[in-house]
Amino acid sequence: MFSKLTAESLGTFWLVLGGCGSAVLAAAFPNVGIGLHGVSLAFGLTVLSGAYALGPISGGHFNPAVSVGLWAGGRFPASQLLPYIVAQVVGGAVGAGVLYFIASGHADFSLAGGFASNGYGVHSPGGYSLAAALVCEVVMTFMFLIVILGSTHKRAPVGFAGLAIGLALTLIHLISIPVTNTSVNPARSTATALFVGGWAIQQLWLFWLAPVIGAAIAGLVYRSVLEGVQEPPVTGRPA
Repeated sequence: MFSKLTAESLGTFWLVLGGCGSAVLAAAFPNVGIGLHGVSLAFGLTVLSGAYALGPISGGHFNPAVSVGLWAGGRFPASQLLPYIVAQVVGGAVGAGVLYFIASGHADFSLAGGFASNGYGVHSPGGYSLAAALVCEVVMTFMFLIVILGSTHKRAPVGFAGLAIGLALTLIHLISIPVTNTSVNPARSTATALFVGGWAIQQLWLFWLAPVIGAAIAGLVYRSVLEGVQEPPVTGRPA
């Protein structure tokens, strides 16, 4: 179990450092900043690389909502939920701490820029409302878990799950960064909020509630409606 929890901490550490680090350090870098597209790709790459490197050890959740969704889908034991979530939150917080140390090495650094935290209303990058943020986070997390559950199904092509999951997270960020700065991951949201404090902590409830709801619904839907369908394998050849 210790190896699994270590892997989950490392994977979430990598996700926060890589994804949020790209937003804080590189997104608006003068003349060659990577922008929204680069940040979206960075989050996808952290999950993709983490899934292949650490997934064989822990399953590669790196996200409390993913653990909840897999539990709701019958793929993960309830007894391991709390330890996984604690490990993910700790790993994310350490990742944010390393990022803060690096970013604060620049004379002009300030947490007033948001430190890649998630928010709604005046703290939404595009000024989106609480209702819009709630729906966006629920739906995006729902689809993220559908991709995870489907790509790891016993009938899915072997070895490609990490690629599908990483690309799905990239797409999710491309859609929702303007709305909430994209969470779909309570550990990622908690990590940066701990350093920003104030409004980020006050709005953090949404970025636990919405992803967990979306993930749980996805797990139940996949388990009850999709997983049991018995069809011949998809081969690309006519019957």
